[in-house]
Amino acid sequence: MFKKILIANRGEIACRVAATARRLGIATVAVYSDADANARHVLACDEAVHIGPPAPKESYLRGDRIIAAAQATGAEAIHPGYGFLSENEDFAQACADAGIVFIGPPASAIKAMGLKAESKRLMADARVPLVPGYHGADQDPALLQREADRIGYPVLIKASAGGGGKGMRAVQKSDDFAAALASCKREAINSFGDDAVLIERYVTRPRHIEIQVFGDTHGNFVYLFERDCSVQRRHQKVLEEAPAPGLSEARRREMGTAAVAAARAVGYVGAGTVEFIAEPRSDGDLHFYFMEMNTRLQVEHPVTEAITGLDLVEWQLRVASGEPLPSKQDELAIDGHAIEARICAENPDQQFLPATGKLAVYRTPPAVNFERGNVRLDAGVREGDAISPYYDSMIAKLIVWGADRDQALARLDAALAATHIVGLHTNVAFLRRIVKSPSFANADLDTALIERERARLFDAPPLPISVAAAGVVAHALAEERALEDDDPWSRRDGWRLHGSAVRRFDIEAQGQHHVYTLERARDGALWLASGAERLPFECRRRGGDVHDVTLAHRRWALTVYAIGERLHVYAPEGMAVVDEIDPIAHAADGSAAEGGRLTAPMPGKVIAFLAQVGDAVKTGQPLAVMEAMKMEHTIAAPHDGTVAELLYAVGDQVQEGGELLRLAAAVPA
Repeated sequence: MFKKILIANRGEIACRVAATARRLGIATVAVYSDADANARHVLACDEAVHIGPPAPKESYLRGDRIIAAAQATGAEAIHPGYGFLSENEDFAQACADAGIVFIGPPASAIKAMGLKAESKRLMADARVPLVPGYHGADQDPALLQREADRIGYPVLIKASAGGGGKGMRAVQKSDDFAAALASCKREAINSFGDDAVLIERYVTRPRHIEIQVFGDTHGNFVYLFERDCSVQRRHQKVLEEAPAPGLSEARRREMGTAAVAAARAVGYVGAGTVEFIAEPRSDGDLHFYFMEMNTRLQVEHPVTEAITGLDLVEWQLRVASGEPLPSKQDELAIDGHAIEARICAENPDQQFLPATGKLAVYRTPPAVNFERGNVRLDAGVREGDAISPYYDSMIAKLIVWGADRDQALARLDAALAATHIVGLHTNVAFLRRIVKSPSFANADLDTALIERERARLFDAPPLPISVAAAGVVAHALAEERALEDDDPWSRRDGWRLHGSAVRRFDIEAQGQHHVYTLERARDGALWLASGAERLPFECRRRGGDVHDVTLAHRRWALTVYAIGERLHVYAPEGMAVVDEIDPIAHAADGSAAEGGRLTAPMPGKVIAFLAQVGDAVKTGQPLAVMEAMKMEHTIAAPHDGTVAELLYAVGDQVQEGGELLRLAAAVPA
């Protein structure tokens, strides 16, 4: 076994690898960029080496600097995690040339599976089922258009060197193909340095099922069952679970056998994932087709660990050090059900735009890390850390295990309810809505689930406004009580010699202005009123940010966090974000929002302008394309008009809120 390894990654996966290494008595070396000097993964390791500026291409993608760091610290092996250099054949070969073990497959296997078109040809030779499509080397756009027309729409364009949903577009009709192809190629060259694509028939109502495989240097192979990763947005996974609901034991063996055949075909060593697209058969089972192989550990590997009781990072380390696989196929079994939720800094109600900012509040449920337990949290951040625009938007992974799927669902919802993140947009509330949706609850799974459940999942009402208002009032009273002293004349409890005291609270939630009044009777009874509604109210601070609130004889435990005038109110049923409004200042501010402005919804780079000065445009017409957090985002016209001015050039970096262009309103005819 190794004595020291270097972890060529950051965030939660670097912390994850370090924890297993520590348990095995292996020393660890972290690498970090300027942006990560004080990051959690740096402190999780025994040593750390600075490798460059924040941009990945100047730090985490600099294989030469990483190898130099390993040599300088005496690390015998490099664990690449996932992303960055984990599937880079040149880096794997450079490690071997430097006499350092790459904890992953040989460069030849990465090369064989790294290009999707080449891997399809290999799988055809290994008799692994394939989706009908074009996987050729000729990338002439006219040829690709003809091949798409031959296959029949809808088709899927996929970057041959891609992964993570980047460089991928579904095309519904021939007229849309050219624009989608150009966008795919642009995103592929930016993400992978290779704009080659392949074309495949788009499987309707597909399920995304992947098989975890392992191989060693002694010619042994096993599969560690499957994961269902069908719940996706923008072709990126949101929820993953193991085992796949409704998969028959016969189909499980068949898919596992096909996955092992794929691994054998390329002489695979270490952890890998063979991904399949599956669609329903008339007998209720599934057809399955090879999609791609990820030649690394997957983000969702914890659900496999949860149902098998194994540590896959330990397996990686043992195999890389030359040991045989710890178990044979007949020694592996499934126990229970596990689900993983990816907690990301993004705004689901704004087309999942990535978010940046400081984790002003970061509270998570009690968790058992790196061992099988009811709840597990894999994270690379702490409260007070910042989510920057340089890296992936994932904050943490929340993993739950249950004896069956129903128990796992209940535990996941409870764990998400106890996850409180304030300071930037996240998808936590959205994840809870997915978990509670009929489709997910009933395991009616396919990659269009989010779109199918759109009415339930997007722009959903938060907590009832009366409950949110009760949280605002409870927080205000608790803060005031904390400042009181024994002087009765300075008390703020509203006592009056005659009559009752009334206090006004102006709040804004989801763009709506609400007025609530807190009435205090001479006997101390409290009433919360809005319009004709007048409800009995009681509250007391339980401790910290938690308040016991009784509203209309119903008791609530509300957790309230205040950041300036914005309050986040959490209840077991959900959460709401409200702003306290100064009514005097609110009335004085009569300025209307300036029209004709189009601003950047997040920090990023301008990739393209799709209209020029003087062009007449229609509502919803794409005007500009930005790239942020490794994804493209299109900015569309909010109304009809004429492009008056472009304020940036293609390639420029833009801060969040930066005005990209000016749009003059259309003149009435």
